[in-house]
Amino acid sequence: MPQDHYDIVIIGGGNAGFGVSQIAHPAGKSIAFVEPAEFGGTCPNRGCTPKKVLVAAAQALHEIEIAHNHGIEVGKAKLDWEKMIRRKKDLIGFIPDAMKQTAAGRGTIYTGRARFVGPNAIEVDGIRIEADDFVIATGSMTRPLSIPGAENLITSDDVLSELDQPGEVVFIGGGVIAMEFSHVYARAGSKVTILEMMPQLLPRLDSDAVAQIRSESERIGISISTDVQVERVEKQGNKLRVHYIHRGKEVSIDADRVVNGTGRIANVGELDLDTGGIKHDGIRIEVDDVLRSVSNQSVWVAGDALVSSAQLSPLATYEGRIVGHNIVNGPSKKPDYSVVPSAVYTIPALSSVGMTEADAEKAGIEFEVNSSDMSDWLSAKFYAETVAWSKVIVDKAARGILGAHIVGHHGEELIHLFALAMRHNISADDLADEIFAFPTFAADIKSMV
Repeated sequence: MPQDHYDIVIIGGGNAGFGVSQIAHPAGKSIAFVEPAEFGGTCPNRGCTPKKVLVAAAQALHEIEIAHNHGIEVGKAKLDWEKMIRRKKDLIGFIPDAMKQTAAGRGTIYTGRARFVGPNAIEVDGIRIEADDFVIATGSMTRPLSIPGAENLITSDDVLSELDQPGEVVFIGGGVIAMEFSHVYARAGSKVTILEMMPQLLPRLDSDAVAQIRSESERIGISISTDVQVERVEKQGNKLRVHYIHRGKEVSIDADRVVNGTGRIANVGELDLDTGGIKHDGIRIEVDDVLRSVSNQSVWVAGDALVSSAQLSPLATYEGRIVGHNIVNGPSKKPDYSVVPSAVYTIPALSSVGMTEADAEKAGIEFEVNSSDMSDWLSAKFYAETVAWSKVIVDKAARGILGAHIVGHHGEELIHLFALAMRHNISADDLADEIFAFPTFAADIKSMV
C-alpha cells in the first residue's frame, strides 16, 4: 500500500479546513487536504451562499408587494423559478474550482473519503496517509429521519437545485432551513406548511423575536403547527401525504414536496473514529477546550463537525484558525462564543447576538429589557416595513449589552454594531451617545437601547 506523511492532514475542504491552512501554511507546515466531492463545503455550494440568491429574489417580491405604499402601482409579480435556480448556478459555479486551486497552493490534495486505520493514520482510496496532526473538518449532513416514508423527503440541497417550483410544500421541522426556504416558496406563490415537534419554532432563539417572525410568516400565508408528532409520509399518486398528530388528533396533509427541515448533524459517521482512538457518541466527538480530541491528542475538530458550537460559516473559519494556531504554537488558544452575531434570512430577517432573555434569567444576572415595536417609527414607515421589532438586554449594574434581537429594520446589518459594542465593552449608554447619520436605521439604535 502506498504511504505518505505530512505535518497536518485536513479532512474536509470547507471553511474550517481553510482556516487551519491559513495559519499552518505560512508557518511552513506540510499539509494534505482530503475531500471526496467539491471544495468549499456546505456554505458556498449548498448553503448560505446559494441560499442568498433565493432570498434576494424573495426580497424583490416583497418589495413589489409593498410598492403601493410608495405610490407605485405594479401588476402581480411572478417568479420564474427555473431562471432563479439557473442564476444561482451561474453565480456560484466557479467556487469549487477556485477553492481547490487555493488548497493546491497550500498543500497536496487527495480526492476520496478518509477513514482512520490507526491513531495516526488514515486511508484514502487505498493510500495510507500518516500525519503528526489530523483535523476533522468534515462539515455537516442533513439529520436523517426514522419515520416510515422518510425516503420520500427532499433536503435543502434539492430545494437549491430543482428547476420546478412545487405548488404545495410541507416542511418537517421548523428550524432555520425551514423558515428561510418557506419564505422563498410562499412569496413565490407556493402553499407552505411547517410542522414542528417543539412548542416553538427556532427553539434556540428568543421567544418574543420568534413570535414576531411567526406572525409575519402566517401573514404571507404560511401555515404553522407546533407540538406536532409526524407519524409517516406515503405516496398518493403524484402527491405525498404526511400523517401527523397535533393536539391529540390525527391529521394528514398532501403536498408536492416534503422537505426534511429538522436541521443538520456532524458528518463523521464514515471516519471509523473508533479505530482512530477518538472518543465519540456516534455524532459528537468529545473535545477539550482547545478543540482537541480528549482521547487522541493528534486529532482536532473544527466547523460543523464540532457539535458543541453553532453551525455557522464564519465560526467554522474562526475555529479552524484556532486549531491552526494551536497546532503551530501549542495548545493555548480557546474559542470564545459569547459574541456571535447570526441571522435567519426570512423576509424580513431575524437577527441575534448574545443572550436571550431566558439565558440571562438562567444565569442569574440582574438585567433590564428594552423591547420596541418599531413599526410606528418614522424609519419603519419610510420603507413600509411589515414588521420592525427589537429587544436589547442590558446588565443592570454594569450597563453592558448582554444580548440583542431584531426582526426587520435591516437587523441583519445592525446586529453587527451590537456585536462590536459587546466585544469591545461599549456600554448601552455609550452606544446611545454615539453620533449616527440620520435618518438611518442605525440611528434608531439610540432608541433601541
